[in-house]
Amino acid sequence: MNEFSTWDITRNLLLAARWTIVLSLVTFVTGGLTGLFVLGMRTSRLRFARRLAWCYIELFQGTPLLMQLFLAFFGLALFGLDVPAWLAAGVALTLWSGAFLAEIWRGCVESIGKGQWEASASLAMSYLQQMRYVILPQALRLAIPPTVGFSVQIVKGTSVTSIIGFVELSKAGTIISNATFSAFTVFALVGLIYFAICWPLSRFSLVLERRFDVAHRHH
Repeated sequence: MNEFSTWDITRNLLLAARWTIVLSLVTFVTGGLTGLFVLGMRTSRLRFARRLAWCYIELFQGTPLLMQLFLAFFGLALFGLDVPAWLAAGVALTLWSGAFLAEIWRGCVESIGKGQWEASASLAMSYLQQMRYVILPQALRLAIPPTVGFSVQIVKGTSVTSIIGFVELSKAGTIISNATFSAFTVFALVGLIYFAICWPLSRFSLVLERRFDVAHRHH
């Protein structure tokens, strides 16, 4: 393994994993805000807003994340803009995750019975008041498990950003593998680190899903 020990490799991979975690957290927050905005448009009473949100969701769900990253990184460069890899990665992942989160949350909102809408409308509530005080608090309980579950997909999605030069866990694995000629050891460790990040989130999502399912049945 040349002069590199397993510990040296592990330490460098863990340092790179910090950027995977940071990018995942930033994406989850900014993608969540984007998804919430798109959700408002998707469930709006304005047909144009609903149509625009639908086009956005179809575009980002129907095209590969890799292509979106290339467009964010190389496309803007065509206009003379120097886009850092981390910025292109953040923008692409935000728009991608926003589309999926908006659809997850739309399903939760639409699962709320029409009676809730009618009851709140009878109290002369506006659409925004209905969403804020009646619909969203109920939909939130349903949305938490799939939202936590999607966070696993965000973590995995960050690995694609290596293609534009962002040095996160998978990119660091490639660099270290080329330097040490120990591809099996390096990528086995990369896989273990991804597992250590994603498995607790997957378990947490299942626990939440079961808990809310039990609460719903008792209710």
